[in-house]
Amino acid sequence: MDLSAINPILLVASIMVSATPILLAAIGEMVVEKSGVLNLGVEGMMITGAVVGFAVAVNVSSPGLGFVAAAFAGAALSLAFGLLTQFLLSNQVATGLGLTLVGLGLSSLIGKPYEGVKSPTLPKLDIPVLSDLPVVGRMLFSHDIMVYSSLALVVAVWAFLKYSRAGLILRAVGESHDSAHALGYKVVRIRLLAILFGGACAGLGGAYISLVRVPQWTEGMTAGAGWIALAIVVFASWRAGRVAVGAYLFGGVTVLQLNLQAAGLQTGVEFLSMSPYVITILVLVLISARGVHGAPASLGRPFQASS
Repeated sequence: MDLSAINPILLVASIMVSATPILLAAIGEMVVEKSGVLNLGVEGMMITGAVVGFAVAVNVSSPGLGFVAAAFAGAALSLAFGLLTQFLLSNQVATGLGLTLVGLGLSSLIGKPYEGVKSPTLPKLDIPVLSDLPVVGRMLFSHDIMVYSSLALVVAVWAFLKYSRAGLILRAVGESHDSAHALGYKVVRIRLLAILFGGACAGLGGAYISLVRVPQWTEGMTAGAGWIALAIVVFASWRAGRVAVGAYLFGGVTVLQLNLQAAGLQTGVEFLSMSPYVITILVLVLISARGVHGAPASLGRPFQASS
């Protein structure tokens, strides 16, 4: 194995790109779960955002509009989940799984004409001075706008939940929806807004895969990223900063195993390919064994106003 074939600058840059779609989906799902709703349909919303964003970007030759369309597509799919779980009180786990199946089937239908088509992609930003720095310039400051937007979103969500009144209300709804309702807060409305936000973020994450990370459409191209995003929320104990760490950890493992394969590591390719998922499972098992948790008390529990 020739480790000199691995360029550390390109490795770090690739990790940032690989982590971005998972980070977008995970930070959106964290907000949803903070409101007390468990949406297991992240994978379905991501793949729907990927195909809708790709189709729009190809037809109008604008990746920016593709991202906007992907956000709306993810939000629209999440709205169906919200209506079923918040108004019809359907089981959140079963409905989320159904949402994933719907998203996978819908993406296969929409994406069929776009197989093998190349899409326009986002240009890399040249940040004055910073992009010209040796080593770190190419590592950290020569990416597209969505990489930096995802990091800014993490900071915004952290500040929103920690310092804003609206964030405090959302957390209160997630901890005890009955108490929040007794205080006069619109529990269902708050949860619907959180669900829409989570769906939009998942759609953006999916579009990043099809428009930037792999600028083409391939059926099933999210490859379980939505499930990893769900696991990262648990790994992060529902904290925004830890969500970012988890996303970059998974992105790092994914990119590293690809680089090790290219460097000629003799270990079976199958073991390297499954390593990111195995490591994620091990992390979750360790967290459960240690009893580290921080789940909202009302997570997954249906709410029905008593008056």
